[in-house]
Amino acid sequence: MADITESRIAAQSTAHPAKRIKWEAVGDHAILIAGALLMLVPVYMIFASSSWNDITLHREGLQFGFSDDMANNYNAALFEYGGFTDSVNGVTMLANSLILGIGFAIGKIIVGMMAAYAIVYFRLRFATLAFWMIFTTLLLPLEVRILPSYEVITWMNLGNTYTGLIVPLIASATATFFFRQFFMSVPEELIEAARIDGAGPVKFFIDILVPLSQTMIAAMFIIMFVFGWNQYLWPTLITTDESLFTLVRGIRQIMQAYSDGSTTPEYGEAAALAIIAMTPPVLVVVFFQSWFVKGLTESDK
Repeated sequence: MADITESRIAAQSTAHPAKRIKWEAVGDHAILIAGALLMLVPVYMIFASSSWNDITLHREGLQFGFSDDMANNYNAALFEYGGFTDSVNGVTMLANSLILGIGFAIGKIIVGMMAAYAIVYFRLRFATLAFWMIFTTLLLPLEVRILPSYEVITWMNLGNTYTGLIVPLIASATATFFFRQFFMSVPEELIEAARIDGAGPVKFFIDILVPLSQTMIAAMFIIMFVFGWNQYLWPTLITTDESLFTLVRGIRQIMQAYSDGSTTPEYGEAAALAIIAMTPPVLVVVFFQSWFVKGLTESDK
């Protein structure tokens, strides 16, 4: 009996070996946690500081704890009119940011899809050269071409308009590249079937390619919306009318009160506006993250 018991114990220990600690996984998770904290702690400090009054923040700096002025700060940030003309509030700037972000994203998607469609399916003689010329514009950020862009918008009298804010930014090499790669992976059998059914170029694009590109469109929308939402330099240059100010610029406008040295900067309201400005992009990424990952990684059509 003793031999049988010992053999059973040995068999159980062999069947269920002790789990070893994978130190590589522990190190990887530690790095990820440290990186997450590095990004989240400043956001938490801004959120906590948005509940304090301006005097305390001016004297003591950002806070880790919460106070009782959060409702007042967010109410002032959203509904109180300010600026040099007392004609703009947080709701107006939020609406302007939404118009800029959505218009920017939709415009880039439409232009990128149409450019990629022409390059892939129209068999143009210099299609590849045209694509690489478009692609090289990624090496020219907005700061490099901002003066000629401003000259064109001024010549067209589009300053202080939503058109002037959006149109010069919608040409997108990034969207053209991703849609080109996506269209090139569409099976040839599908193209032949559409041709046999009598589908013309427009019908093929609208009825077949656009539905197939839904996940890619969602991924591009997230990227372009966040990029457009965070624009600061171009809106600052092209708009002088405070009714067209965006949230990103509005935060700076509030902090300019410090420049005259006679008033306390509205730190609490600026912190509240910063949290409000971060919320829509975060919500877009959180709710559409599965589409975002699927759109950039999916290869089966």
